[in-house]
Amino acid sequence: MSEPVGRFGPMAAGKKSGYDAEQIQGLEGLDPVRKRPGMYIGSTGPQGLHHLVWEVVDNSVDEAMAGHCTRIDVVLQADGACRVADNGRGIPVDKHPKYKNKSAAEVVLTVLHAGGKFGDGGYKVSGGLHGVGVSVVNALSSRLELEVRREGNVYRQSYASVQQGTKVAPGVPQGPLKLTGKAGRAGNGTTITFWPDPAVFEEIEFRAATIMERLQVTAFLNKGLQIGFRDERPGHQHETTFCFDGGIVDFVRHLNQSKEPIFKDVGSFSAADDDGEVDVAWQWNTGYHEGLHTFANGISTTEGGMHAEGFKRALTNAINRYAKDRSLLKGKDTSLQGDDVREGLTAIVSVRLREPQFEGQTKTKLGNTEIRSLVERLTNERFGRWLEEHPNQAKAIVTKASSAARARTAAKAARELTRRKSALEGVGMPDKLADCSSRNAEGTELFIVEGNSAGGSARDARDPRNQAILPLRGKVLNVERASLEKILANAEIQSLVAAIGGGIGKDFDVEKVRYERIVILSDADVDGGHIRTLLITFFYRQMLPLVEAGRLYVAQPPLFSTLIGGTKTYIHDETGRQRFIDENPNRNLVFARFKGLGEMDYPELRETCMDPVTRSLLRIDIDQAAICDDILSRLMGDDVDARKTWIQENAKDVRFLDI
Repeated sequence: MSEPVGRFGPMAAGKKSGYDAEQIQGLEGLDPVRKRPGMYIGSTGPQGLHHLVWEVVDNSVDEAMAGHCTRIDVVLQADGACRVADNGRGIPVDKHPKYKNKSAAEVVLTVLHAGGKFGDGGYKVSGGLHGVGVSVVNALSSRLELEVRREGNVYRQSYASVQQGTKVAPGVPQGPLKLTGKAGRAGNGTTITFWPDPAVFEEIEFRAATIMERLQVTAFLNKGLQIGFRDERPGHQHETTFCFDGGIVDFVRHLNQSKEPIFKDVGSFSAADDDGEVDVAWQWNTGYHEGLHTFANGISTTEGGMHAEGFKRALTNAINRYAKDRSLLKGKDTSLQGDDVREGLTAIVSVRLREPQFEGQTKTKLGNTEIRSLVERLTNERFGRWLEEHPNQAKAIVTKASSAARARTAAKAARELTRRKSALEGVGMPDKLADCSSRNAEGTELFIVEGNSAGGSARDARDPRNQAILPLRGKVLNVERASLEKILANAEIQSLVAAIGGGIGKDFDVEKVRYERIVILSDADVDGGHIRTLLITFFYRQMLPLVEAGRLYVAQPPLFSTLIGGTKTYIHDETGRQRFIDENPNRNLVFARFKGLGEMDYPELRETCMDPVTRSLLRIDIDQAAICDDILSRLMGDDVDARKTWIQENAKDVRFLDI
């Protein structure tokens, strides 16, 4: 909308401002979702696509939390749809008292904020209270099929996005809800099948690994609930069921299975009062990273919130109180900071409350102040009692926290030294960095390559105006098993930090990064995949805002090339090579295999990885980085062959490790 002509003075006589009743538009039904999908699901990228699955699954989980559902099944169909079925009560099918001509089920599918979570009779607690629910899924799908099994009957209704002139009407019922038969042994429940609309989303291919990870977490949080997953897509067929009788205690054990716990038992407590229910489980490991995972009504609150604040404060106070009462802190160790006591901690804090106040539609932060007091009080009491009852474990925790405090002091000194050196030495860029000529971050790229030979090829292939090359020697340090002090002392990481700009860890400022894109360019083989994993994990752990901003990419070099009629064709992996052979059965094909980037001449490297028009780049999002971090934790064994085998067997579910 243009600014009024008379903003800073009187307008000319008879001149319209361009802002009157005609400019006030009211979007009805599901139109607001279609107009601004990012407001409701966060984005139209992979995160938003999978948010559709979470909205439907969360409704089924609400039934489980209410005690009416014991089984949920999620199926990725061969035609690209996602089907979610549960054995809950089934969405009500009778006529809605307000919407006289619509069934309650149709209201749920077509009216924003409609459902059984806003009154006193539907759900005591739910995860979807501040979301807009399954109506958003309907709005952003090209087609949706509803099946309700209730009171022995089966009801069905179809919805579709319909082109009406120049506009699209989303989620239009293709007829009324119809009684189609008897439920029989199937019992009660709801099944929703939806096809994401390609006109809305950047891509409509679901990632099995992302969905399975979420379903597994959901099963951990809902003790005894069975959640089945089946992938029916060609080449991706897979089936599994998640069910955990130990609940969040099993969750902590799972998260620590690839780490080395400092004591065997997992501590836990469950308690409730009028303000809500609190479940907490914890165990420390020998690592250097905090693993605090918080949930509210089964929803992952990745940004934390009041429940996280209450737990952190009580944990720090309880450990300091225990240590001082037993004279375990000596000399300058007068008190431990929160970061000290949480180093190596793996903990789950799960709360359930009647009226959760989430910040934002995607519900990543909890704002209820009363839950902070409840969690803090209960953690002080129950965790404090656990320390008293487990003196050996308590001493191990204090010893680790004291060591973390000393490392924190040393790391602070190392950071200060780095800052002073940069100030004295000017920009302090590493010698091996082949920088670009542009001094404006917009449109620039930093390629991180493995080895000097690959660096030489990349320098020849680049556009020196906006592409910079930084070769790294060998495999970068595994930051999962290194303290910040050791990370800061590593020469390759020092080069990486200096070239990127913006600092490291808690000091990192994404606004100071010198390049618009950071691109990992490693060999197409297994070792190259491992290097990518290490680098992605470094960025995930030490430069997280860079990943969140969508500025981390992976260039995908080919493993093979072949000539057909004088035209060179590049193939990314062994699977692609076999597919190419099958598609060209009558040709005598000869394949050249690239052992490394250094073997590729610069035209080959440029047209496959570095030319903006022809290259293959994959942006790394938060879900992928987290999966990569989980993969890395499984690669830490000394058995190289076993590590390579694991990558080869699991790469199909992790796109950026497609080897």
